Amino acid sequence: MRRRTGLAAVGAAALVWGEWLNWHWSRALVGSAMGASEAVVVLGYRNPQPTANFVNRWRVRAGIRSVSADGVRGTRVIFSGGPTGNGPTEARLMADYARSVLAFDGTVLLEDESATTWENITNVIPLLEDVDRIKIVSQPAHALKARAYLRRQRPDLAARVVRADEYRPGEWVVGKPLLALYGLWTLRGIGAEERKVSL
Repeated sequence: MRRRTGLAAVGAAALVWGEWLNWHWSRALVGSAMGASEAVVVLGYRNPQPTANFVNRWRVRAGIRSVSADGVRGTRVIFSGGPTGNGPTEARLMADYARSVLAFDGTVLLEDESATTWENITNVIPLLEDVDRIKIVSQPAHALKARAYLRRQRPDLAARVVRADEYRPGEWVVGKPLLALYGLWTLRGIGAEERKVSL
């Protein structure tokens, strides 16, 4: 009985830890830029099959819900991701899912050359020059990594980054400890200063 209680406590602690770390990452390197125009950048995930995979479908949904309620027409959603096989690019698959399944009818742009997160950011920069607010959507650790890369490449544009709606309490709750562990590994090149909560 004590062993079961101990395991339950460890499991609960892992869930709380995963939730907290993902919450923390979603609030790092974001500000409170204002303005009428915004861009929501949705980063792709490896997708060799001919339709959007589970991760990309979730990222598209998080991207669409990140569009400001009053800004559908003033927002461009940028899907970023190159080819991972012989079929369509990640960007194309995500855009198709947004249009055909989610019935998103706002402005969509594709960046379909990138193979890495650094390239995602490099290649979307020309599409961000004229917007007031920028939101970057992925799993929280990956989105933070992308925001750090934008800060390194273009600090002036990084100053326009605001929170996206990629983190929600209780969403992916069972998977968040694993996402947190993976995130710690992927963020090992991101300094402590870049991980600080901005708001």
